[in-house]
Amino acid sequence: MFVTVGTDHHPFERLIGWAENWAARVEDWEVQVQHGRTRPPRHGIGFDFCSHDRLQELFETSDVIVTHGGPATITEARRLGHRPIVVPRDPRLGEHIDNHQQLFARRLGAAGVVELTETEDDFLAAVVAMSYLPRQRSASEEVPAGVFRVGAVIERLAQRRRR
Repeated sequence: MFVTVGTDHHPFERLIGWAENWAARVEDWEVQVQHGRTRPPRHGIGFDFCSHDRLQELFETSDVIVTHGGPATITEARRLGHRPIVVPRDPRLGEHIDNHQQLFARRLGAAGVVELTETEDDFLAAVVAMSYLPRQRSASEEVPAGVFRVGAVIERLAQRRRR
């Protein structure tokens, strides 16, 4: 399993905690966690950031992908045949500046493009379910490109707002 929180400067303790809880319970899984500016996981293999090439390699070699609600990361996982588990950052918990990840991820979850999880119980159930599913078609075959373009625009606007 590969978990990525992206490059945002806000900590994402909630997702790191869920990933390390899974890694502690299931010892026969290799769990790699790109933790960004959040502390490294106590269980599993943690690293703060990686190159785009390494990210691609992790997407290609992992059976289960867990990601924050960033449109670019979701799109990349989908392009490589994954139906990612998405945990959108929650601004009420100090994980982001606004709710654009929640809105985008909920839209994709409702369309069945991602496995949306916003509680730890849902996260754990999704990891189990996704571990049994083969990779699927690319996102471009299932969701109109406009949905992803809107998500990318929202992400860029949120980044500008942070500056």
